[in-house]
Amino acid sequence: MDGAPGSSTPAEPASESSSPAGLSARDRLILAFERQWWKHAGAKEQAIRAEFGLSAARYYQLLGVVIDSPLALAHDPMLVKRLQRLRDARSEARGRRSLQSTD
Repeated sequence: MDGAPGSSTPAEPASESSSPAGLSARDRLILAFERQWWKHAGAKEQAIRAEFGLSAARYYQLLGVVIDSPLALAHDPMLVKRLQRLRDARSEARGRRSLQSTD
C-alpha cells in the first residue's frame, strides 16, 4: 500500500478521493482492515464501529461492493478472492439451511 508506514487513521474513511489505482481511501482502508482485523482487541463488530464509525451491517454492505470491484481485485487479488470465497460459502450454507427448513 502507498502512504506512510502504519498510517491507517480512522479519519481517512471520510475522504473519497481515488488513488492512482482507482480505489477510494475508504475502500483501501476496508481491504486493509479485512487483511488484519484479527489484530484488533475484542469482537470484529466492535472493531468495525471503532475504526469506521459504521454498524456491522453497513460495513458488510460496503465490503460486498468493494470485493466485487475489479479495482479491488487488481489492488489485492489474494485477499479479494479469499473474501469472495468466504462470502460465497456463507451464502451457499444459508441457502442449504433454508431449503432444509421447508418440508
